[in-house]
Amino acid sequence: MRDDPARKTDPQSRKELNPSDFAGIGLQFAIAVVGFLLLGQWADRKLGTAPVFLLIGVFIGGAGAFYSMYRRISAAQRADDERRRQERESGGKK
Repeated sequence: MRDDPARKTDPQSRKELNPSDFAGIGLQFAIAVVGFLLLGQWADRKLGTAPVFLLIGVFIGGAGAFYSMYRRISAAQRADDERRRQERESGGKK
């Protein structure tokens, strides 16, 4: 019974991946990179080392933001896979 109208209108039974769930990822990425860039700039001014800590900060910020983005997308994909598996199993029993 794939075309059950009650199933389509119930938001709990049709929780799909929504682009708005990931709207803040780009902003989070940018804030992390700029934040660590500024931190590296501050450290360079205090220690007198030209662009060393600035570059380290950019790479740490980018790597951390990318890892966070990867974890968030992977978790959403696992949840979507689980939802689809449950739909297949419940569809096969009816």
